Parts: sequence; structure tokens; C-alpha cells
Amino acid sequence: DAQSLRDRLLASALQIHEADRASCRQMALLGASLFSGRVQVLTHCNTGALATGGEGTALGAIIEGYRQGAVSHVFVDETRPLLQGARLTAWELLRNGVPMTLLTDSTAGFLMSQGKVQAVLVGADRIAANGDIANKVGTYSLGVLAEKHAIPMYVVAPCSTIDMSVGSGEWIPIEERDPGEVTKVGGVQLAPEGVGVYAPAFDVTPNQLISAIVTERGIIRPPFAQGLKAVMTREE
Repeated sequence: DAQSLRDRLLASALQIHEADRASCRQMALLGASLFSGRVQVLTHCNTGALATGGEGTALGAIIEGYRQGAVSHVFVDETRPLLQGARLTAWELLRNGVPMTLLTDSTAGFLMSQGKVQAVLVGADRIAANGDIANKVGTYSLGVLAEKHAIPMYVVAPCSTIDMSVGSGEWIPIEERDPGEVTKVGGVQLAPEGVGVYAPAFDVTPNQLISAIVTERGIIRPPFAQGLKAVMTREE
């Protein structure tokens, strides 16, 4: 009957929520263990409680690192064009009392060159079998910049994002968004009418630029193919 179905659906939803909270907590603890000493970290887009059932993936690890005294400051990319970093991540960090500074996406490289960043943490929307990741557009640029400045780049994401049927990032389809998201801000037209726009929502960061992938089942380091396969075939 309808009431029985409602109760079963609610119980299932609560079970999924609790599992996600536990997953986020485990990733937070594992991610925080990567920090050595008091470090300043840089993050991109939103990977916190607004995007998960718990405190988040990459942002959860950052917040836990701050609580443990391992993270001293967080730099947050604004994350153009939808500004998830400025609107969401900044709010979550301030709400948790974590010292943070907002910067334009194009400032990240200069910030790294000044020695102000010791680690880059991002999430992932999809992880290929070889460790390539698809994430919010701008992540690939951070990976290149981090490698240039010898800064580790860590990906924190649940096993549900790992797709072993996709051999590498080149096979991950990339969504293109409404050009108006680039030409307008808050409904205000900034670019000339009729201008051509390329607006991918995501990009692909090759595994060579990634220092480690943190999942709820453990920390995976290169070579990623073997580690990802082991994690995905492990019985929980």
C-alpha cells in the first residue's frame, strides 16, 4: 500500500544518507592525513556539505585538516562561470570558522609562485580506470600549475565516481553549457551580443598530474590503474 511504500522509500533514503555521511567522514580523515605540518591549501569549485550528505569530499578533508591543526589557511578559486567557489565554498568555510581567502581563477598560478600554496585539493565527477579525472572546468589548469611549482594535487572522491569501464579521460564526454553563463553575470550582459563562446562545464586532468586519489576505501597512489582496480574489487 502507499503508506508501506512511503516508509520503505524513506528508510532507504535515510540509509543512503547515513552511508554518504560515513563515506565523507572516512575521506575527511584519510585526506587530512596527507598534510604535513601547518599548510595552506587551494581548492576549486564546491565539494562540501552542500554537494554531499556529510561534510564533503575535498572540502571535508580540508575542514578536518584545520580541526587537527594541519591546515592553517584555505585559498578558494571563485570557479567561473557559475562561481560555486565564491558562492558556496566560501560560505561553508566561513560557517565552519576556517580562515580563507577568495581569489579569481586566474590568480592561482601567481599565488603558487609566491610559495603560498602547499597542496591543491579537488573533487571529481568521474574517475577513469587509469586515474584520469573529470572535474569542474579549471581543474586541469590547476594540475599543470601545481606540477610546475612542485605542489601535490590530491583528488578526494567516493568510489561511486570511479568508472572502470572508461579506460582513460579521453573517453569521458564533456558537457557544454549555455553560452549565457559566460557572457552574463547575474543577468547583466558583459560581452558583445553575438560573440562566440566555448563553455565546457568540466575538463579532464591526466593522472600524471595527480599525486594521490583519496576514497572512502583508502588512499590510492600511482600507478593508479592497479590501485583503482584493487579498491573496486575489494569487498566491503
